[in-house]
Amino acid sequence: MGVSRANTSPSASADRQGDIDTRAIDRYQIRLTVTGSSCDKYPAKQHARKVAAQLGATHGLIYLVGQPTILLDDSDQAIAFRQRRYFYYLTGVDEPDCHVTYDIKNDLLTLYVPDFDLRQAIWMGPTLTVEEALERYDIDRAKYRSSLSGDIETWVRKYNADAPIYILHDYQRPESAGQALRLDSKHLQPAMDTCRGVKDQHEIELIRRANIISGLAHKSILQNIGKMTNEAEIEGLFLNTCISHGAKNQAYNIIAASGENAATLHYGKNNEPFGERQLVCLDAGAEYKCYASDVTRTFPLNSKGEWPSAEARNIYHAVERMQEECIRRIRKGVRFLDLHVLAHVIAIEELLKLGILKGGTVDEIRESGASTVFFPHGLGHHVGLEVHDVSGKSIMALDDEDAGVYYRSVLIPDTCRSPCTLSAPALEENMVVTVEPGIYFSRLAIDNARKLPLSKFIDFDVAEKYIPVGGVRIEDDILVTADGYENLTTAPKGDKALEIIRNGK
Repeated sequence: MGVSRANTSPSASADRQGDIDTRAIDRYQIRLTVTGSSCDKYPAKQHARKVAAQLGATHGLIYLVGQPTILLDDSDQAIAFRQRRYFYYLTGVDEPDCHVTYDIKNDLLTLYVPDFDLRQAIWMGPTLTVEEALERYDIDRAKYRSSLSGDIETWVRKYNADAPIYILHDYQRPESAGQALRLDSKHLQPAMDTCRGVKDQHEIELIRRANIISGLAHKSILQNIGKMTNEAEIEGLFLNTCISHGAKNQAYNIIAASGENAATLHYGKNNEPFGERQLVCLDAGAEYKCYASDVTRTFPLNSKGEWPSAEARNIYHAVERMQEECIRRIRKGVRFLDLHVLAHVIAIEELLKLGILKGGTVDEIRESGASTVFFPHGLGHHVGLEVHDVSGKSIMALDDEDAGVYYRSVLIPDTCRSPCTLSAPALEENMVVTVEPGIYFSRLAIDNARKLPLSKFIDFDVAEKYIPVGGVRIEDDILVTADGYENLTTAPKGDKALEIIRNGK
């Protein structure tokens, strides 16, 4: 790291400093050298220490297995590699067939890379060397795989009687030459989940970069949607833009759902012609260096940049209000589940205005669960190494039975919960969460609602008119900051998106 100085004359320097003559100093160039880990490296060592602290352990060995190379059944072709996310969190290594240990007492992070294989090197290129590993990654030592079992046995003889080897799963235990190992497979994953729920600045920048690339891809779709005729063209152009900007992988399967397909929450065929359909719901996010973005935009299928029907426009504006009012309330200390309830309240208010809901107050309709017919999923989830990232406590889970009475009417467990289900905490600084409200008109959901007590609050004749809309969802990735929030998502939406469609740029 270098610090440059302005080119000033000696006399001017002396005049500014009063009686202090800095001319001798000005003859030198000051350069600061930072030793140790590069500032640009993924902060693996910091993460290892954070996990150990969360474990409350001063002794022990954390042992993680990276994703191995796996061949397709009855084939010599490998399944596309995707690094295990817990392994990446402790290494920053996106290479197959690696292992890692962290000796808590000695603060020693060791990466084990595959042994050299001549055939592999000739056909696929050489694997990572120990020298390259030390240069690239924030680790203390790098060794070849052949050293692993011996190192484990040495650690076991010295320390295992008093401290466990922490592993994620029983099937990922280290190899041992007949020694009885003291293992702990219960506490590591919860500790890592808690650590991963709150991001550091390096992680936030990777999520930000993923969002920038996603934003470019979404904008490219808007610029070209008037010339497209099939969902497949959307998926193809989105992938092309992401790959061209350094994001080879998607954080999840692209959803390019046109017309009634937009009522299927995780539609994935992406192969139908537009025909006379009104809009498309595009849920697509790039992955950058293993970190996800999660972005949804809904827009009309024409080159005019206009909503093709009053129904489509009305539902878009309703979801737009749901999202904007929920985002404005994001800050540390806020209970995310309360924002989920707020989104339902706004949805009910808007659907009452449109005549889709009827015959009750907002509270009565909310308590009946009628709004879940049209908004069946949770308001959001964590984003990070997974698109539905882990955390110590789910932001969409219930705390206790008393609270459950209030929240249960707007929660459908199978669709509203994020992957972890302990208790719902308040938002913390440096969490990254999605805010993704939606309103959908699923034929299946509407037909099922006719049979339920909540049917008295739904005007099915009016709801039928909205079925061609399919569904509208708008989703952004929101960083919780010290004094509020920052929207990391750059993809155009609302009037800006319509303007891009109209102008093609």
